Amino acid sequence: MTQITSSPAPSPRIVIAPDAFKGTARAADAAHWLGEGIRSIIKDAEITLVPMADGGEGTSELFRGERVTLPTTDAAGRLTEATYTYDEDTTTAYIDIAAASGLPAVADAPVPVSGDTYGTGVLIADAQSRGATRIVLGLGGSATVDGGTGILVALGAQPVDAAGYNLKPGGGDLERLADIDTATVNIPAGSVDWLLLADALVPATGRRGAAHVFGPQKGATPEDVETLDRGLAHLCDVTGVDPATPGYGAAGAVAVGITWLSRTLHGTDGHVRVVPGARLVAQMHGLDERIAGASLVVTGEGRFDDQSPEGKVVSTVLDLAAAAGTTAAVAAGTIDHELPDDVIGVELEALDDTREQLTRAGAEIAVRYLRTSTIQG
Repeated sequence: MTQITSSPAPSPRIVIAPDAFKGTARAADAAHWLGEGIRSIIKDAEITLVPMADGGEGTSELFRGERVTLPTTDAAGRLTEATYTYDEDTTTAYIDIAAASGLPAVADAPVPVSGDTYGTGVLIADAQSRGATRIVLGLGGSATVDGGTGILVALGAQPVDAAGYNLKPGGGDLERLADIDTATVNIPAGSVDWLLLADALVPATGRRGAAHVFGPQKGATPEDVETLDRGLAHLCDVTGVDPATPGYGAAGAVAVGITWLSRTLHGTDGHVRVVPGARLVAQMHGLDERIAGASLVVTGEGRFDDQSPEGKVVSTVLDLAAAAGTTAAVAAGTIDHELPDDVIGVELEALDDTREQLTRAGAEIAVRYLRTSTIQG
């Protein structure tokens, strides 16, 4: 009589690839704490942590290089410090617009109309002075809707009105723009190659543009939104930039000003590229291959809403999981947008301790995954 023995089931391979939970957890911490929760239920899980970003806060620190900190200004013009990454071997600087011009720094007094990106321009100029020939600029988490004009001012290109007077900072004065004075432009800084990482592939203007989609979360009133949208449309007219270009609405339409500057100095648009930030970070990590070999992929962010499918981390990871046929799960503070039917969705519990929130979410995901895999298998 032949005895039949069954081999033990292989340990599940789990990839954890969340974005940062803004204001509460860095992507690396979120991944670690979700993993703790999963391992509390699935003891033998083979877990791979892949902290993600989409061009927003925390993107630059995912790249190799020296971390550089220097004084600059925030979106309201107040003195602050900001940090970016400089890779001397590739002469590439990785800069988050959120580092100097981010929303958290002005949360006490938002500046949607008057806030500008001058502080980010300071970081760009510093990077070029260290030898950078390429700027990878993360376009997520900004407090501004200035079309990148603050960066232009920091690099010596001054927007002026019909009388030749300097415009006020921010997007609220852009309707008065007549020209951009390049008499003192920083040619070396403006002539670098630009790779802009868009966290949302929205256009510069219109109902799905920078002002309408992101203005309210930056503190803009309905009247402010209309003013900003008209200003960006006028900026595009003056600079000759197509406002419908996908991704040009990210970070308050920063790509508009940068494209104009690069075109002015080079004569072509060939030195500026706008790409989905989450896709680039995923490629850098080889995430598609990791997910293809996994039993479960877990991602997450602070809020999963109608902006999430516009190219942010969660939608990117879910797309990769769907292509690979891998079970996927999402942990979020709130889930306000419908997830695909086969995706596990877990909202964080209302607790003061972020680590506890995420470990509990990880444990809940593990329980639901085991229940689903048992039913299917």
